[in-house]
Amino acid sequence: MITLYTWAESLYCAKVRIALRHKGVAFREVEKPENYLDIVPQGSLPGMDHDGFVLGDSEAIIEYLEERFDGPPLLPEGVEPRARMRERARFHDTRLEPALRGLFPHVAPAGRDPAVVARQATGINTHLERFVGQLAVAADLPFGLGDCGLPVSFAWIDAIAPAVGAKIVWPDEVRAYRARIEAMPAVAEEMAAYRPHMRDWMARKLG
Repeated sequence: MITLYTWAESLYCAKVRIALRHKGVAFREVEKPENYLDIVPQGSLPGMDHDGFVLGDSEAIIEYLEERFDGPPLLPEGVEPRARMRERARFHDTRLEPALRGLFPHVAPAGRDPAVVARQATGINTHLERFVGQLAVAADLPFGLGDCGLPVSFAWIDAIAPAVGAKIVWPDEVRAYRARIEAMPAVAEEMAAYRPHMRDWMARKLG
């Protein structure tokens, strides 16, 4: 049995749950305990314990799930399609999500800096526009590893941008891609469970 150590509002925990749901892998969740570093030494969330094999980092966990379990694949056949899928995953984790993360400290009105908000919004818009190019060269990729984090980040952009006054421009190609992946059962199921935690977090920060 997979034990997933999580935190309710964690974007990366939601990302891994999408992968688990897509693969049809049974799991149980445990809220991050006080002795978490004794369990997952690197301290990152989520953490996974699969019958005594402990692993941290969402990307490593998802690739482990792909190699360890049957079920719908998270990586396509072929060297080049797999490289494209991993490229998409890295785009999320190293480009779009960090730009989004820069907005989180500015949700609370007391800590909001309009200049930083504007800068982060520019970064998000730049990455969304560049994502169009990635989609163009990988239009036929099936749902997989690179798609698990993006719907969660898209939802956070929707929640945070209007609250902080960030102006986000969604290219039509990204809108179409977003509609396609949000219709995936694993994504729809996870987001239905996750959105209440997003709303609770926003309500606490906005007062």
